[in-house]
Amino acid sequence: MRAAAAFIPGAAIRTFQSTALGESASMFERVLENPKFPGEWPFSDEDFKRQDESDDKIFYDQARLVYHIDDDAVGALTKYYGENIKDGEDVLDICSSWVSHYPKEWKGGKVVGLGMNEYELSQNPQLTSFDVKDLNEDPTFPYEDASFDKVTCVVSIDYLNKPQEVFAEIGRVLRPGGECYLAMSNRCFPTKAFNIWLQTSDIEHIFIVGSFFHYSGLFDGPSCDDISPNPKRSDPMFIVKASRSS
Repeated sequence: MRAAAAFIPGAAIRTFQSTALGESASMFERVLENPKFPGEWPFSDEDFKRQDESDDKIFYDQARLVYHIDDDAVGALTKYYGENIKDGEDVLDICSSWVSHYPKEWKGGKVVGLGMNEYELSQNPQLTSFDVKDLNEDPTFPYEDASFDKVTCVVSIDYLNKPQEVFAEIGRVLRPGGECYLAMSNRCFPTKAFNIWLQTSDIEHIFIVGSFFHYSGLFDGPSCDDISPNPKRSDPMFIVKASRSS
């Protein structure tokens, strides 16, 4: 918890403790309203090590055609996408799989999945194309500059152990004014999540991921939308987002 505790305001942590007891969840959104990021990247290499450092291709070789969040959280995420992604927009879904949670009625332009399991990606009916790649091995995206209007990622940002490079790539492939939506909950494969994720809370995760946008230097200020459908009764759902600077 060393790196996170070093720059997350104490007031935010205290309020989170109250929120956990049932008070307003809006504090999750307030975390990024006036963040105090350090002047330089505060994380260490150790923060992004994992319990299981074996080849990720082995872990993700088995297809998992299941949801990784509960139905209520899925519904909230799909509704959010429907309100924020327009018909005809070109979208890149990173850490993609057999489902991207976009609305069924949504008509995208170019909809590309970038993920680890070829079979899962082949079963995703909303993708117009997909690419198989391990971003922990090589974090560069196989796409041209400014080629997407939106980038999405669902409950997977905690598995990417080169966040500086990944967020630079997100910024590179987004068009000016394009947005990135990172959907986050409280579930993970703990052996593959990076260390600092396992050592910190939901509210700290929001701050940490917001800082990734900040330190890339490519985005306007990050923000958070708390779309948790039934606090304490279903999986939480937070969208940490930022727009590509013009």
